[in-house]
Amino acid sequence: MPDTIEEIRSLNDLRAFIHQTLCEKENLLEDQFQMTEMQLFRRGRDCGLQFSLHGPRSVRLGAIWASDQNMIYLYDASGNRYQKLRLRHRLLPDMPETAAA
Repeated sequence: MPDTIEEIRSLNDLRAFIHQTLCEKENLLEDQFQMTEMQLFRRGRDCGLQFSLHGPRSVRLGAIWASDQNMIYLYDASGNRYQKLRLRHRLLPDMPETAAA
């Protein structure tokens, strides 16, 4: 799991970083709350991902990764944006794991 934004190099790194960051915002245990994601489209083209973390008592935190700008926008439980981060590296597509023969 990447500890800093400079270490994010793949979509899996991005997912882990966002999950950790959102959990830290509301002091949630990472292994207790799952995150969902939805692909975003603009004019029929993929433009990023939306992440949602559902915590206790209907707490919902969110993040958007805008792939064209390579930016992460983080939102608190009130829906207010509290942080904007630019990724240093373009993300590499996740490679499926191959089984050893």
